[in-house]
Amino acid sequence: MRLEGRGAIVTGGGSGIGEAVASCFAEEGAEVVTVGRTLAKLEHAKRLAGAAGARIHPYALDVGDGDAVNTMVDWALKRMPRIDILVNNAGTNVPRRALSELSRSDFEMVIQVNLNGPFYLMQAVLPGMRERGDGVIITVSSIAGVRTSVLAGPSYSASKHGVRSLSLAAHLEEGPRGIRSCVISPGEVNTPILDHRPVVPPEDKRAKMLQPEDVAQAALLVATLHPRACIPELVIAPTNQAFS
Repeated sequence: MRLEGRGAIVTGGGSGIGEAVASCFAEEGAEVVTVGRTLAKLEHAKRLAGAAGARIHPYALDVGDGDAVNTMVDWALKRMPRIDILVNNAGTNVPRRALSELSRSDFEMVIQVNLNGPFYLMQAVLPGMRERGDGVIITVSSIAGVRTSVLAGPSYSASKHGVRSLSLAAHLEEGPRGIRSCVISPGEVNTPILDHRPVVPPEDKRAKMLQPEDVAQAALLVATLHPRACIPELVIAPTNQAFS
């Protein structure tokens, strides 16, 4: 098992990409703290992981609460010797997302979860990684953070551009200390966030999108590279989604 003896935190672990990453990492031997707003969803995902679920430890948390993030990291360190891997995956969007209808409160909420949350988590785990001179931070952004998207809306696009820059800044600053930071920017992924679109995609279209396990395999690649190698940025898209 390629992650045996490693400790990981995965946010947004109750469904979609986060659930797939947590299950994948646990199957590879990691102890994984899964973070999400709803404990029942996290517990359900743990059960779905089968035998690997014994290595998954759910913790209910709003990643936009910096003080609560620090408390969670302290809790995690009582269940694993160290945090080797952080996966910043939690993300959200709103149905009324066009500038003509986007409210200030919705804009601020999207930024708080999608951008501020990853910063709070990085800030909480980096001291330990710096002390050891080792660690992996994987941040899930979006192609909307590389190419601004009308479909995704301005708040989501802005937050994902911001978190992409945050991850790349961490690569530049922390790489010389032995810490690897990678931003993964997926194209369309069949996850529950699609239910918040103004027009919800039908099942036949969802089947042609990336599936959460595709992104989980990309995260596993990043997490299992030799420490001398880093992928600062990875774009993964459905075969039928144009990108250039």
